[in-house]
Amino acid sequence: MRNIRNFVIFLMVICFGAIYAQAPASTDVDMADTMRSSGKIYVVVGVVLIILVGLLIYLITIDRKVSKIEKEIMEGKK
Repeated sequence: MRNIRNFVIFLMVICFGAIYAQAPASTDVDMADTMRSSGKIYVVVGVVLIILVGLLIYLITIDRKVSKIEKEIMEGKK
């Protein structure tokens, strides 16, 4: 019963998301035009890319550390 309820809620979220995604978008984006004309948009994109690359590197190092610990645990059980 609980799985059916969760599935129905999931379907409702997907349907409402699809309806919202089809709403007409406003073509007037003054902030983006202002930032693009002054060149600040590249700073924003650069900062976002630095943050994403940092997170990716962090996740890779955490994965390697966890894999190393798992390997040591598995060798210790043998």
